[in-house]
Amino acid sequence: GKVWNITGDHQPKETMGCGRARGVRRNTRDMFSKAFGQKGLPSMSTYLAPYKVGDYVDIVVNGAIHKGMPYRYYHGRTGKVWNITKSALGVMVNKAVRGRIISKRLHVRVEHVKASRCTEEFKNRVKDNEKTKALAKKAGKHIKILKRLPKDPKPGFIVRVKKDVEGKKLQPAVMCAVPYELLA
Repeated sequence: GKVWNITGDHQPKETMGCGRARGVRRNTRDMFSKAFGQKGLPSMSTYLAPYKVGDYVDIVVNGAIHKGMPYRYYHGRTGKVWNITKSALGVMVNKAVRGRIISKRLHVRVEHVKASRCTEEFKNRVKDNEKTKALAKKAGKHIKILKRLPKDPKPGFIVRVKKDVEGKKLQPAVMCAVPYELLA
């Protein structure tokens, strides 16, 4: 809050403490904390993971490692590797700023990065398509469309009504919305 000086000058000054937090790591208590049983330093596989320029990576901040930690906005974002240094990766991440998308380039230590699975489904589909093309070429058949198509609507069917104990046909229960009525 604002406090008035007693010395005579009528300019308000900021007090320490009770104000809005403005630090770099503000609002990250849960974001950067580690799960139960996952605390401690990262394993060697984190450091030995192979990355190439052009790979997609997920930025996931490891709260135990303070060096090379990205700003909280980038936690959980996916980016493309554009540079590799001794202990960090240059990652290109898109950021929306005032209605436009800016591509931000930042260096993040390998402890705060993991290989992304965002292109996994696409790569598997390409592999399957190539296999299908090769089989069709060997058999001398014409290839059908290999693109993904939207699902067809479900087929219609007839509802069969069961008979009760006396042999009479039961009436199917029709469900519909109950009209709203004000109980006063």
